[in-house]
Amino acid sequence: MTHWIASSNRDNAKILDAKHIWGVPKRNKNLMHRVKPGDTILVYVRQEKEDDTILPSAITGAYEVVSEPYEDHSRLFTTPPQMGDEVFPFRMKVRPVAVFAEPLEFKPLIPDLTFIENKKMWSGYLRVAMREIPAEDYHLILKRAGPKQILDNS
Repeated sequence: MTHWIASSNRDNAKILDAKHIWGVPKRNKNLMHRVKPGDTILVYVRQEKEDDTILPSAITGAYEVVSEPYEDHSRLFTTPPQMGDEVFPFRMKVRPVAVFAEPLEFKPLIPDLTFIENKKMWSGYLRVAMREIPAEDYHLILKRAGPKQILDNS
């Protein structure tokens, strides 16, 4: 089993939670073929501004991959303005493992995450659709989510 961290915006994280589907851009097709059923994905959402409030970067939950990657060009996800007409066609079905009642703020995790080697330039490690992370980082994040975690085996 491989653990991944997947970068998203809050709108697409909500779609993932509602539809149990994760998708990546066309340029990440080869990456998707490394993902297998049984792998786990932590969903990372970038810092965003909502009205006058800054929402911090955070982890929203963990999901298990339950299908092989497939291609679907129907419009499901919200496309960020800088990505043109991207529909995130390379997709996989997932099931919730732990969806956090409140997102777990990411910045306090950085000093303890081994996959982030340069702690000052940490955001560069998350500027990709998905990145493989060590098991100890995956378990650390779930542990830090603590009692806020909602387990869902549906």
